[in-house]
Amino acid sequence: MSVDLNQRILNADTSMGAVTLRVGDLETMSDYYSRAFAMEPFEERSRSREVHRVLGRGATPLVRLIHTPDLPGVDPRQAGLFHTAFLFETPESLAATVYRAAQDPRSRFIGSSDHLVSEAFYFTDPEGNGVELYTDRDRDTWIHDGEQIRMATEYLDPNAYLQTHLDQRAMDAGPALPGVVGHVHLQVGDLQTARAFYVDAIGFEATQGSYPGALFASAGGYHHHIAMNTWNSRGSGPRAASLGLGDVSVTVPTPADLQSLTARLTARSIPFAGDGRSVSITDPWGTQVTVSLPDVSTDELIAR
Repeated sequence: MSVDLNQRILNADTSMGAVTLRVGDLETMSDYYSRAFAMEPFEERSRSREVHRVLGRGATPLVRLIHTPDLPGVDPRQAGLFHTAFLFETPESLAATVYRAAQDPRSRFIGSSDHLVSEAFYFTDPEGNGVELYTDRDRDTWIHDGEQIRMATEYLDPNAYLQTHLDQRAMDAGPALPGVVGHVHLQVGDLQTARAFYVDAIGFEATQGSYPGALFASAGGYHHHIAMNTWNSRGSGPRAASLGLGDVSVTVPTPADLQSLTARLTARSIPFAGDGRSVSITDPWGTQVTVSLPDVSTDELIAR
């Protein structure tokens, strides 16, 4: 197997995996993600005093909940999660999920936006974690300004969207309709430090840097797999143990991609742990990033 140890960027077929959230009330959060976002539980395991539960759609894990009730709640001023973004294949599937979420009294609807590359709806879950539900516009309609992908935040009428796209068949299908983690948006203390970690070391490519206080990056020309902002968290240091974001998961297609990643990390003296099938690194604010091969099973995911 040939490995390019000088490879600076992630494989174009890189994607995001299930996000880990530490939660105070496992049953409430499981029920919320099941009812509001049409997910179903895949697997559960107890580890010491913690209970780990994975939920998703179809055969795709989307979120891992770890019951850690003794931790303090989410602090929106700390580094950590801004939102997890779940991507749906069709406007009908998105509309059905938005309708479910809006009907759940535990949801807090934040707003909706047309980002030119996507159409998105935003909620906050019962423990203060941000959630984005979105669908992409056709990639051939995206506008490029040099190496940057043009994105904006324009008004999207939520009622008009539902009136146009809400479909009973999509409502009835529920968890059978596919979904994936399209991207993860993080709160960080400093964008230059975030770029050095997520772009220079991990290997994402910057796609949009003109938003004040934000940076967007991806693999393979996607609009973004990872985003970082300092809107609420500017100057924050490593996050104390708390509820909220626990782990960001990235999937790469080949062992060679993991070896190229470890070469980049080694060259920058960034510590990591690896077993040949995954590599785990901690970002400057205490969030673990796990880069894995695609055949990592649900059982292995829950065992991390």
